[in-house]
Amino acid sequence: MVKLTSEMIEMIKATRVMPLATASADGEPNVVPIGVLYVIDPETLWIGNQFMKATEKNLKENPRACIYLWSPETKSCLKIKGDVTLLDSGADYEDMKKRVMESKKLVCNQLIVMKVTGVFDCKSGPKAGDQLL
Repeated sequence: MVKLTSEMIEMIKATRVMPLATASADGEPNVVPIGVLYVIDPETLWIGNQFMKATEKNLKENPRACIYLWSPETKSCLKIKGDVTLLDSGADYEDMKKRVMESKKLVCNQLIVMKVTGVFDCKSGPKAGDQLL
């Protein structure tokens, strides 16, 4: 698996809301804003699913996702791709459910576990689109 660098992890933590892109089995795209994302380790991201019906449907059909990171604070741009597992029971899900309730006062319906498979530069310039990891 690909491991995020400490700089990439700090960029994730500094970004308040980021788009999460998915596609159905037949290629129908979907993008949603996410505000609940935790870096569990350099290879694993946890995303809370509170309201994402189309995203859940897409991930059941096609368990791949992409997160786009950009913010004025970081002045950088990354695209993170990964393989996804959906959890709605078990210790990890219960941990995420507790985190979401404490931080956002929302009910987490599902834990999206994303294993990072690639990181790409998306800042404008000659290296735009280059794979970093």
